[in-house]
Amino acid sequence: MEGITTYIYRNLHRRLYSGVEKYFAPFISPGPDQGLSVKEVRDVLPENNEGTPLIPQLMTNRSGDFIEACRVMSGMGYREINLNLGCPSGTVVSKRKGSGFLAYPEELDRFFDEVFSDSFIGNGEVEISVKTRTGKESHEEWPRLMEIYNRYPFKELIIHPRVRNDYYKNTPNLDVFEEAVKNSVNPVVFNGDLFRIPEFLRFAERFPGAEAVMIGRGLIRNPELAERILSLSRTEKAEADGFDLARFREFHDLLLSEYRERMSGEIPVLYKMKELWFYMMSMFPDSGKIEKKIKKSKRLAEYRAAVDELFQ
Repeated sequence: MEGITTYIYRNLHRRLYSGVEKYFAPFISPGPDQGLSVKEVRDVLPENNEGTPLIPQLMTNRSGDFIEACRVMSGMGYREINLNLGCPSGTVVSKRKGSGFLAYPEELDRFFDEVFSDSFIGNGEVEISVKTRTGKESHEEWPRLMEIYNRYPFKELIIHPRVRNDYYKNTPNLDVFEEAVKNSVNPVVFNGDLFRIPEFLRFAERFPGAEAVMIGRGLIRNPELAERILSLSRTEKAEADGFDLARFREFHDLLLSEYRERMSGEIPVLYKMKELWFYMMSMFPDSGKIEKKIKKSKRLAEYRAAVDELFQ
């Protein structure tokens, strides 16, 4: 998630929590002129991700840029690269990138043909996975997209069964996902609205053969969610949707300390932490007054006092 799951966040999560098989970096947008930015490269540098299994994610509609970026990532030691076809941002979609690329199936097919025809990728130097929505305007676009995806040997097809116009509203279309599971020649992974244990249990009941799920916002909300899901599958017991408060506090404090060490000034640090609380606050019901204090804090001292009050 752009701006949130940086290498600082990922490494601390890996250190304090279990259950995540691999992490996906926020997308990198390679281009013919600008190449890769210093900020983008820093986030995926191997020395900044030691011990954390990471998949770089690219967002582009130009096969040449994608291939060249794959070569750069391969040179860093990465063996799987993900293409983002899910981002619904207006500035992204207007450039025919992210979920905007889905509206041009002929161009998308040609993109993949050129990518997999490249000798570097064709020889298996890197494996390609895709994160996709099920259409730009309508789910009726999905059969054509599925036909395209089935032509190519993807490592996995990560499906968020919403269309771009849904953004993150409405409900993921599980009927469309079910059709994808039946028809895909590539391994399928589900993504979408798995925030709590009950939601995962409903998904698992309908799709008992699902091998993997990708969780974004739900794992930011509750960093412990992945390991609780694995514990569920082992014990076959519906545990409460809770979390270890002491470990959550430790995670928060270490993250705050890391950002203070690496960022200049209090304002950028406050911005980072407040962005996280947009997701995490739902783990603290009936805390509306304290939430306002956190949002309105303008100095770290105010912020810390509000957070202390919340945890108490």
